[in-house]
Amino acid sequence: MTKSKVLYEKQDDVLNIWISKKPIAYAEEVEGVITHFTKESKPVYIEVLHASRFLKETTRFLPKHIQKQIWAAG
Repeated sequence: MTKSKVLYEKQDDVLNIWISKKPIAYAEEVEGVITHFTKESKPVYIEVLHASRFLKETTRFLPKHIQKQIWAAG
């Protein structure tokens, strides 16, 4: 597996996560998360639209010490 790469685009509020360098064949969107797949249906790249809202909504389910680490990094 290739090392993942993560990039946040503040002006567009998009979180980009590259999982692989394999060619993308298609993409699917579910509730503001676009996942790009190979023709074998392996995930390659994930785009989280409205990332700040997504993180606020999802991180509240994490333990408090992990929440603090996430928000301190931003």
